Amino acid sequence: MSTPGEAETTYGRWPDDGKGRGQRRRNVQAAAARGLRQSRDQISGLSERAGLAPGARRRGGEGERAMVPEVSFTSYYGRPVVKASPWKADIPAYLFLGGVAAGSSLLGAGADLTGRPALRRAARLSALTGIGLSMVALVHDLGRPSRFLNMQRVVKLTSPMSVGTWVLSLYGPLVGLAATAEASGLLPGTLRGPARLLASIGRPAGIGAALVAPVVASYTAVLLSDTATPTWHDAHRHLPFLFVGSAAAASGGLAMITSPVGQAGPARRMAVGGALLEFAVDQRMEVAMGLTAEPLHQGKAGSYLQVAKVLNTIGVAGTVLLGRRSRSAAVICGTALLAGSAFTRFGIFEAGQQSARDPKYTVVPQRERLDRREGIHS
Repeated sequence: MSTPGEAETTYGRWPDDGKGRGQRRRNVQAAAARGLRQSRDQISGLSERAGLAPGARRRGGEGERAMVPEVSFTSYYGRPVVKASPWKADIPAYLFLGGVAAGSSLLGAGADLTGRPALRRAARLSALTGIGLSMVALVHDLGRPSRFLNMQRVVKLTSPMSVGTWVLSLYGPLVGLAATAEASGLLPGTLRGPARLLASIGRPAGIGAALVAPVVASYTAVLLSDTATPTWHDAHRHLPFLFVGSAAAASGGLAMITSPVGQAGPARRMAVGGALLEFAVDQRMEVAMGLTAEPLHQGKAGSYLQVAKVLNTIGVAGTVLLGRRSRSAAVICGTALLAGSAFTRFGIFEAGQQSARDPKYTVVPQRERLDRREGIHS
């Protein structure tokens, strides 16, 4: 036999109630809601007539007296309103490495079409390494490889995780073929046929990987913002662009490390452009988020993101001033941009976890949205 709480319907009526009693129950609930709103309005009116803002204290007489109780953000048994995700460091590493792979695929395709063999080779191998390590991090978080394969049983376009699984399944083989083509020159002369075959598939595979790369770089942002975690969810309009900029800065920085200065011009431009995009989007994102942007400046997340900004600034300035003149400067600046991107991913991840642990970031935005709706309908 079910309990009353389990048997209650969406409209507040018990299954065994008569029609009249169910209607009376709804009337009582509506009257109670109206009474709560009227009481809140009366308290606000009294405070205004007394010359005080809601929550202010009156001075004089016997001391300070609170007109309205201080707001406290609590939840049942001291638990957060929203449960923090169970993800560990594997997930931000997965986000970062996937972005590096995506940007490297774009660089590799561009280098192939513009006759930069050293940059092409470095970018293709970087893409293969990045997506390989990214998959290792993902499978380690899942616990066993079969869980990744199980997600391929269905295609659900409304699920970022399902779409991401199929995107990675398409992107990975293309990256592998493009990187394998770089080994065609290492085969002995007796294997000219296989060598020519490998060389011929390199360009189509590389271009195919480059076409999928923007989705690989941005879908992980959709994966985070599709959750109920306050900071991630409220950043849903800007987070994909932030991740794309971060991926461009990281992959450009890595190519500056692994390529000769003479051929690394596209890598320098991608790195600088990505870092500037990341900075611009970050500013607009924080303004749009409001209260839920606070975790981006607090605790471990705030430290990570502050370090990321410093590293990106150093990397951009050094690349613009010295990137074309010195191989050593290119390596240092590329390393700064690569590390800055990693700190950005870990910082965004930690900010979301921090916002889930504090009920304030769930309760206050909900109340603000409710007040706006009541203002529209009143």
